[in-house]
Amino acid sequence: MKINIIKNAYFLLFVLIINISEIKAQKVIDLTETHLKAINTFMTFEKMDGDKVVRVVKDPSIKKFDEPTYVRINNVNFANGIIEVKVLSRILDDAPNFARGFIGIAFHINDSNSKFESIYVRPLNGRSENQEHRNRTIQYFSYPNYKYQRLRNEFQNKYESYADMALNEWIQLRIEVQGQKAQLYINDNKQPSLIVNDLKLGGNATGAIGLFVDVGTEGYFKDLKVYLQ
Repeated sequence: MKINIIKNAYFLLFVLIINISEIKAQKVIDLTETHLKAINTFMTFEKMDGDKVVRVVKDPSIKKFDEPTYVRINNVNFANGIIEVKVLSRILDDAPNFARGFIGIAFHINDSNSKFESIYVRPLNGRSENQEHRNRTIQYFSYPNYKYQRLRNEFQNKYESYADMALNEWIQLRIEVQGQKAQLYINDNKQPSLIVNDLKLGGNATGAIGLFVDVGTEGYFKDLKVYLQ
């Protein structure tokens, strides 16, 4: 019995060492102007409940959806690993009636902002009385070739999902990327709310990270952490 306990202890220690070694670096991103660059968005820095936050609004001259509308994080090259951030969204006073509080993370952004991938949420849908809207609370897309409308038309329900959330409350997003697979975890949930097994930029994609918003959203971001593999 003692031998088995010792073996199990060594095995658990071995697994722990492997898991730690897989994470090469953790970066807690200081969300200040020197680390950020607004791309087709307007960015300001504010205090909310004593915390420093970044407010992001899409440039209204960008009429299309699922475009490069984010605040780009400087000096982070992300391929595989984990991105964590807390987001809160509100609907702007002049937002169109289809606005849903679109907010999320862009990743694998190339140098020219002409290619990237994103997972975002639609918090207004999270507690809708319309089940079809609830099913579209979470969205993956890849720019420029696989925006949400194409994915919805060609692969119905594959790149959208549901999770409980609402406007004007902090939501923790945790995106885990490994090769061509990405998983999104909401708040402290142990199971992913969305699984993408075929990231459209491929398993070797790499690039910057961005704080993404879309039409009608007043988005807030804080506590950004990146774990690189």
